[in-house]
Amino acid sequence: MTSYRQLFYHIVFHTKGSEKTINDSHCKDLYNYIWGIVKNKNSKLYQINGIEDHIHMLVDIHPTIPVSDFVRDVKSFSSGWMKQTGHFQKFKGWADGYGVFSVSYREKDMIIGYIKKQKEHHERISFENEYRKLLIEEGVTIDEKYFLK
Repeated sequence: MTSYRQLFYHIVFHTKGSEKTINDSHCKDLYNYIWGIVKNKNSKLYQINGIEDHIHMLVDIHPTIPVSDFVRDVKSFSSGWMKQTGHFQKFKGWADGYGVFSVSYREKDMIIGYIKKQKEHHERISFENEYRKLLIEEGVTIDEKYFLK
């Protein structure tokens, strides 16, 4: 018997203190490194993009991997790589938290487009306001004590 699945997740995580430490000249290298992490987890990265203080990803995570473990590993491995390369000298690490939202197949292309246009999107809205809006739209209760910590 064959099992079928499609597990799309929109994942958002940001730098410690939401500091602008992901420089544009090396962000593509970072995205390629993260793509390798995702691939090594038998998962599929559909889109990744961000700006200086955060990253968005649309991924299909292999069903044997808990989402929290997946995000932990992506953040941990990429943080180590970023510090090791010397290309992200002001980078102090990723913030502890993250946002993860399930995405239906019908929403996939819309989310891919949204992620692709992060730079243009953030000419009009700050990451804080974008993240807050996203959480509210997804029905997530925001605990201000931990928001963007």
